[in-house]
Formats: sequence, structure tokens, C-alpha cells
Amino acid sequence: MLMAALVVLICVYSVIELADEVKEGTTQTVDEWILQSLRRVDDRGVPIGPAWMREAGLDLTALGSPIVLILTVSAVVGFMSLQRQYRLVLFTVMTIVSGSAMAGVLKYVIARDRPAIVPHLREVTTPSFPSGHAMVSAIVYLTLGTLLMQVVERKAAKLYCLMGAMLLTFLVGISRIYLGVHYPTDVLAGWMAGIGWALSCWTIIQYSRLRAGCD
Repeated sequence: MLMAALVVLICVYSVIELADEVKEGTTQTVDEWILQSLRRVDDRGVPIGPAWMREAGLDLTALGSPIVLILTVSAVVGFMSLQRQYRLVLFTVMTIVSGSAMAGVLKYVIARDRPAIVPHLREVTTPSFPSGHAMVSAIVYLTLGTLLMQVVERKAAKLYCLMGAMLLTFLVGISRIYLGVHYPTDVLAGWMAGIGWALSCWTIIQYSRLRAGCD
């Protein structure tokens, strides 16, 4: 719990620092250079790599879309309800709903415009910082990964659940940069905010369990 609390503090500090740097425009040059490096020099509307990579990017970014995440969470919550794990159901729903709301608040507080240096390969309408896909997918997949870690017993299985959740979160974030709809700092901030939120909620539930055990 102490380690988790330390990570949460690091994440919060990192998001605040990134937001400050973005507001000052310090990261703009590097952000734009990375986005341009992922596009063909002769046509900025075409990403580098074979044609299938664009389709893969669209498929991966869908893993962080609201519909996919809602379906995934609903399936897990339904299963846990059948198992009468109502405490975990409440924890999961509260973590994800509150985290999604926080992502929306941060977007409109920072109000960063979407990248204009390259054409978007996916339609977007909301502000850019932080990446909602990166943040909410981190919250969802890490929360579900944490739940699975409590079900399995072997350390290798627990590590597998954690690494799987982190991999999905990473791929969603990278796809947003590849499609040109987010700056790298948007995604980095989304990852940090999502990890911090998921860990803070996990710390709270662990603390409440300890208190209940002491009582």
C-alpha cells in the first residue's frame, strides 16, 4: 500500500508538470516532430509502414473506445455479480465511472487543441490533453487486471494479469499517436493519470479491508 501511494504521488506530480509544460508550449516542438516522423515525407496524410499498420492502429484504438470499454466492464461486472462479489462490483464501477469523469474534466480544464501538424486518421471532437483513450483504458484494464490478480494464486499468473493489462493500455495509447489524433504528451499524461487513479482507488479499497479486519 505504501508503494502504491508513492506511485500515485509520482503520477499526480507528473501530470501536473506535463500540464504546466503543455500550457507554456515547451513540449510543442518535440510533440510535432514525433507526429511528423510517423508520416511519409511526401504525403503527411499517410502513416509510415505497410498498409495493414493503419488498420491495426484503428483496431487497437478501438480497444480504448467507450463502447468496447463499456461492454468489457459490463461483462466483468455481470460475472462478479453472479459470483456475489458485490464489494468488487462497487469498487470496479466507482473507479471507472469517477475516473472517466475526471478525464473529461481535465480535458476541458487544459483545453489543448488537437494536433494540426498532420491529418487525423480518426474522427475526434474533444480537447486533446490528456488522452481520454489512454487514461480511461489504463483505469479499466488495470482495474480489471487487479481484480484478476486477486482471483489467481500463483505469482506467475498474477504477473501475467498485470502485464496483460499494461500491454493493452500501452497499445491503445500508441495507436492514438500513430493515428495523429493526440500528441505524445497527451498520451503520456493519460497513462500517468489513469495509473494514478486506478492505484489510488485500489489503495482505498485495500485500506478499507484492513480497517474492516481490525474491527
